[in-house]
Amino acid sequence: MTKLLYISLMRLPTEKAHGLQIMQNCEAFADAGCDVTLWVARRWNSREMRAVADPYAYYGVRANFKIRRIPCIDVFPFFPAGSAGARFAFYVLQLSYALVCLLLLLFTRADIYYSRDEFVLSLALRLKAKSSLAYEVHQFAASGRGAALQRHAVANVGSVIAITPPLQADLIRLRGADPSRVIIAHDGIRRARFDQLPDQASARQQIGWRQEAFIVGYVGRLHTLGLDKGVGTLVEALASIDGVCLAVVGGPADMADALRRRWLALGAPLERFLYAGQVLPDEAPRYLSAFDVCAMPLPSSARFSHYASPLKLFEYMAAGRAIIASDLPSWSDVVTDEETALLLPPSDVAAWSEAIDRLRLDGDLRTRLGGHARQRAIERYTWDVRAARILAHIRAAESV
Repeated sequence: MTKLLYISLMRLPTEKAHGLQIMQNCEAFADAGCDVTLWVARRWNSREMRAVADPYAYYGVRANFKIRRIPCIDVFPFFPAGSAGARFAFYVLQLSYALVCLLLLLFTRADIYYSRDEFVLSLALRLKAKSSLAYEVHQFAASGRGAALQRHAVANVGSVIAITPPLQADLIRLRGADPSRVIIAHDGIRRARFDQLPDQASARQQIGWRQEAFIVGYVGRLHTLGLDKGVGTLVEALASIDGVCLAVVGGPADMADALRRRWLALGAPLERFLYAGQVLPDEAPRYLSAFDVCAMPLPSSARFSHYASPLKLFEYMAAGRAIIASDLPSWSDVVTDEETALLLPPSDVAAWSEAIDRLRLDGDLRTRLGGHARQRAIERYTWDVRAARILAHIRAAESV
């Protein structure tokens, strides 16, 4: 059996999407026949996350892989977010975690060492064969220390997994990655979460939303690394359409409160702003079933335009609801305008209002878009399909 060690600096559990992505991927690698161990940092956590007794249950995955918590120095709670002290705390955390991992790797044997952390991989290259190291890349490090580490990692590890086509192209063109060792593997879905979805009426009854409402919904964090995710555009677009509700499922609560105040300032009634807060990952599909339209209004920043493969997009697809999304290169190979989604100019409030009104008036269009999107997600974008493809790529690279 192939032994796969996944090394991550993540907090476990975390309210952020990468936690769900990593846990579901580990489950899929195990389902593909690997003996999987996930190393995570032993970090301070929020009060809500500390209350989670079973991370497998929280993420709705089977305990078919092992979790080991690695000691490190975490002083984040002592510094305000975004401060110089917080940056210093991150470097201390990263360095201490990587050094402990390096020590443990002296006594740990695996066939595949898999990570999203280029610093850990750069150190592991001193101990392990390059063919056994796999680097899953989720962002392009633009400059400085991060760029140097990324360049070293992609040039030396055995396999590189890029989550979008533009990211793959930049790693090859600007970081010197060997094209034969780089594949694209978008994020995806855990199919079992979407096999027995409640119908819309049942989902709304369970949640407590009105059956007759027309609901456009957004699921997920409202910012990433301090970057706005464009939900303000959705607020402005919907506030101008009579009778349409906006549902926000996610957090943080202070950002949701700011969106609610903006909604009210635009003259939209409070009862049409539906805020569910942060929900357990396994509850999200029920909310998706309650929507009429799923929205992903990400702005056209470099991070989102080229390097984002949002989990929400694939879960929207699997839920079988009509999707409206920003027309960006990151997912141009995943969804097709007028076939599996309506793709719109980012931040163009008028275009978003027009598209939402069109979907409100055309139930056949909603059904067609949602049905095609679900079929594509189930066929191409499950974690099991992704894991099998990545493992085949790693094994092929080992033989080169």
